[in-house]
Amino acid sequence: MSYERCVGLQISDEKLYQEYRDKMGPILERYQGHFRYDFNIALTLKSENGAPISRVFILAFPDVEAHEQFFADPDYLAVREKYFKPAVTHVTVMAEYEK
Repeated sequence: MSYERCVGLQISDEKLYQEYRDKMGPILERYQGHFRYDFNIALTLKSENGAPISRVFILAFPDVEAHEQFFADPDYLAVREKYFKPAVTHVTVMAEYEK
């Protein structure tokens, strides 16, 4: 069963976030993960946790194990620390589900 995660981000540094995406892409591919959808949005009309959101995407993996392995990968964690953390102000996981 495939596994998907829908996430909203508030990005504070678009250039640094793009570097994160460029660097994490090959690692994501190792786990057969990909972005099904990816949106830049201009206005958050409602957010349960009150956090603003400027980017929404659905990240898909072949199964939950691949998802967990990707997010635990040491190469990914290094990229996340260097690029993602300083570029993103808020992370909102909106949904996680098996298809």
